[in-house]
Amino acid sequence: SISEATDIMKDVSRKDVDTSDKLTKENNIKVTDFGVDILKNSFGEDGNTLISPISVIYALGMTANGADGNTLSEMEGTFGLSLDELNGYLNAYLKTLASSEGAKFNIANSIWIREDENLNPSEDFLQKNKDYLDAKIYEAKFNIDTAKEINNWVSDNTSGLIDSIIDEISDDAMMYLINALALTAEWESPYSEGQVTEDDFTKINNEKEKTEFMFSKLNSYIEGENETGFLKYYKDRKYAFAALLPNEDININDYVKSLNGEKVNNLLSKVEDKETLTTIPKFESEFSYILNDSLKSMGIKRAFSPEESDFSKMGADLFISSILHKTYISVHELGTEAGAVTAVIMESTSMPIEEPKEVFLNRPFVYMIIDTENNVPLFLGTYNGK
Repeated sequence: SISEATDIMKDVSRKDVDTSDKLTKENNIKVTDFGVDILKNSFGEDGNTLISPISVIYALGMTANGADGNTLSEMEGTFGLSLDELNGYLNAYLKTLASSEGAKFNIANSIWIREDENLNPSEDFLQKNKDYLDAKIYEAKFNIDTAKEINNWVSDNTSGLIDSIIDEISDDAMMYLINALALTAEWESPYSEGQVTEDDFTKINNEKEKTEFMFSKLNSYIEGENETGFLKYYKDRKYAFAALLPNEDININDYVKSLNGEKVNNLLSKVEDKETLTTIPKFESEFSYILNDSLKSMGIKRAFSPEESDFSKMGADLFISSILHKTYISVHELGTEAGAVTAVIMESTSMPIEEPKEVFLNRPFVYMIIDTENNVPLFLGTYNGK
């Protein structure tokens, strides 16, 4: 419950914007490419990663609406989309992310602004974030209660999968722009007890570890030059778990480096109706990232600089002090729960009948949860054992 904070756009109506023409294959590929770039930059020593490209791009989209000049053009360059295109795409994409009985999907955006007479966000910044991104915009004291409220908002909007994003609010923090999303989905065909067996998973360093694998026969085979894979659908087929297993002679690090948005999109759009024997390890993972360095190396630089950043539409001399990203996933017999939060923290500059194919995920692999209409990864990760 929001108590301390004031919903400053409560009485401002949300304009209905028609953006359906922005949901193109070309834009889907650009957003996927952005996600793959973050994956490459976040890929950990231990080979386990999970990011939500969609969560990151919504948080950065809200932020871009407050940017201007070179700061904005760097952001647009990194997205491969102009601000108008990005707003349109993110608005159209929001409308396709439906929930169903078997797959509950929630996505929410919020902006938290410090009560401060020196901070006067422009009408344009507030209205665009409301109209296009359905952002809730709150003004608050930025004390310990505000931190609690932000964390409660995060927990509520990730079905409790992620219970907090900040420990405390620093004196320099002026604004938080936050995306939260969660998917709780049942498999179209859940696994029975007899389909779960223990076997070896071979990690990057060739170490073997005993793992519970879930076996099923599917008809959604993926084959590329360097990989095989499959889709396993969630109920109603709006979302699917997609796995890409690099060929045995290809190291997962090199494989991840070789990916881009177009490759991923091509693989996902070439799913073949071939009988495939598959295994997926049961796993649960959570991650916490600071995305500053990844995004700088992808071209968003000025936004992080107290001297060079231009967020004049936010109504003060602000820069991004950090971008926090937290993700969680659990994959088991009945389905999947996955959640993500991205928080952008702004500070003031004071500072034919064949043999069945086999894809057994018993060595490091790339996985995604995709929305099947656009083939965009909501979640994108790598798995290398527990």
